[in-house]
Amino acid sequence: MFDYKAKPFYLSDEDIRWVEDTWEGMTTEEKIGQLFCPIEMSTDEAELRRDVEERHIGGVLYRVGQAKEILESHRILQKYSKIPIFTASNLEMGGSGSAVEGTYYGVEMLVAATDNVERAYQLGKVSCKEGAAVGVNWAFAPIVDIDRNFRNPITNVRTFGADKDRVKAMGAAYLRAAKEEGVAACIKHFPGDGVDERDQHLLTSINSLSCEEWDATYGDIYKSLIDEGALTLMAGHIAMPAYEEHFDGKPCDRVIPATQSKNLLQKLLREKLGFNGLISTDATPMVGFCCAEERRNAVPLAIENGCDVFLFNKDLEEDLFYMTEGLKKGLLSEARLEEAVKRILATKAAMGLHEKQKEGTLVPDESAFAVLNCAEHDAWAKECADEGVTLVKDTAGLLPVTPEKHKRVLLQLMGGFPSDERVCGRFVELLTEAGFEVTVYEKEQLGFGGVKFDTVEQFRAKYDLVLYVGNIETASNKTVARISWHTLFGLGNNMPWFTKEIPTAFVSVGNPYHLMDVPMIPAFVNGYCNSEYVIRAVVEKLTGKSEFKGKSPVDAFCGRWDTRL
Repeated sequence: MFDYKAKPFYLSDEDIRWVEDTWEGMTTEEKIGQLFCPIEMSTDEAELRRDVEERHIGGVLYRVGQAKEILESHRILQKYSKIPIFTASNLEMGGSGSAVEGTYYGVEMLVAATDNVERAYQLGKVSCKEGAAVGVNWAFAPIVDIDRNFRNPITNVRTFGADKDRVKAMGAAYLRAAKEEGVAACIKHFPGDGVDERDQHLLTSINSLSCEEWDATYGDIYKSLIDEGALTLMAGHIAMPAYEEHFDGKPCDRVIPATQSKNLLQKLLREKLGFNGLISTDATPMVGFCCAEERRNAVPLAIENGCDVFLFNKDLEEDLFYMTEGLKKGLLSEARLEEAVKRILATKAAMGLHEKQKEGTLVPDESAFAVLNCAEHDAWAKECADEGVTLVKDTAGLLPVTPEKHKRVLLQLMGGFPSDERVCGRFVELLTEAGFEVTVYEKEQLGFGGVKFDTVEQFRAKYDLVLYVGNIETASNKTVARISWHTLFGLGNNMPWFTKEIPTAFVSVGNPYHLMDVPMIPAFVNGYCNSEYVIRAVVEKLTGKSEFKGKSPVDAFCGRWDTRL
C-alpha cells in the first residue's frame, strides 16, 4: 500500500478515516467506476446523473466551453455523485483552457522566453484561479517535457523549452500557484516527450535516452517536482527501452508505453524517484496506447501495472466491461484495485473535496466569474507577451519597419487553422493603424493556361515589404509542423523567392522552428502563440514602439548554420 501521511498527501487521522470508511462502503462497481475519468460531451442533467449514479465515474473532463455551461455541468455532477469527483481541464495556457471567457495568458514557451520564473507562477495562478471559477479542481498541467527535437510536432511551444533547469524552475512555480488556488496540478508526460520526432497521439513514441542521460535530464525534473510536492502525475504513451532493459536485465523486445509498463511506473517512478501520489494515464483512445496491446487486456493492465486513473475512453461502457472482466480474470488484482482507489480517495481528501462536499462548496456560484479575464490577469498577460516575444535574427538590419520606408506591405499568412481569419485580421488592423497600406496575399492559380505571374520588376514596383505570418499551431494528429507552399518553385508570390529583391520578414505566432524552411529570410521573430497580447506586442516591436526582450528557450536555428545568415 502507500503512506497516507507522507508527501504529497499529508492526511490527518480524520482524513484517513474518511478514505477507509468510504472504501469499505463501496461496491465493486463503484470501485471500478472510480478509476475512470472520461471526456464528458453532454450537458443534459439526466445523462450526467446517470454517469455518476450508475457508472460511478471518479472524474470528468470538459473541453473548453461557455463558463455558465461548464459551471452548471460541474454543479450537476457534484450534486449527484456519492463521492466528490475530479473535474479536470487542460489548463496549459491560462483560464481559456476551461472557459472561452478566460484569459489566454500564453503558451509555456512564451513564458519560458521571458526567462522570468514569476511569469510561470502567473501562468499557474491565472490558469487555476480561472479554472476554479468554473468548478475545475484538477489541472492537466504543467507540461514538463523537454523540447529536445525541433521536428517533434506536438511538444514545441507547449513546453518550457530545451533547458531542463528552466523547465524545472518554471514547473515548480506553476505547482506553487496551483496549490494556492486549491487545484491539483498534474505534471506530464512521464517519462518525457520531446526526444522522438513522432507524436504519441499517432503511435507509441520513444524516449531513447540512456538511463544516465535520462537521470540527468527528465529524471532530474521529475525528482525535483516530486520533492516539491506534486500531487498527481500523467504517464504518457511513451516507451523507454533503456530502463526496460535495466530492470529486466535483457534486451527490450517490444514497445511498451509507460501507461502499461510496470518497470517505468512501479520500479522507476514509485521506487527510484519516490513518487507517492496519484498516477493518471494520458488519453487512452490515443494510438500510442491502443496499438501496444489488445484493448480488453490493456484496460485492466494499465491499472495493474501502476496507473491509478484511466483517462478517456474509446467507449465508456465497453471499457467499464473490460475493467470488470479483467478483475474477474485476474488481469487486475484485488490488491491493485484497492491501492488505486484508495490513492484516488486520498488525493481527493488531500484536496479537501470531502470537506467541501459537506460544506456545499465543491462548485462556486457565478460571482466567481469576476476573475475571468480580470484586469490583473489582463495586465499580467500583456507583460508576459512584452517580455517573451523574441527577435531571433535581423541580419539585414531591416527592423524597425516604418510607413516612411515600407509603406506598401504584402501580408502572407501561413496557416490552415480556424484561427487564421482572426490572426490575419488583427495584423492587418494593427499595421493599418500604424500607417501601413496592407495587401493580404491571395492564392494564385497554378498552371500556365492563361495565368500571368508578376515579373520581378512588377513585383518590386508593387510592394515595399513582404511580411510572412506563420500561424501553424501545435495540434495533435499532425505528423509535422512545417510550412507548405502552393506555388510552383519560384513562380507566383507565395514562396520567398524575392528576399534579395525587397525587404522580407517572418513572424511566427506558432511553431518556433520555421527558419528550417525559410533560412533565406533575414528578419525572423518568434511570438510562440497567437493570443491578442502577442499579436499586439509583435506589431509594436516590429515598428520600433517597443524593444524586443525575449530570450529564445530553444535553438530556433535548428542546429544549422545557414539559418543564421
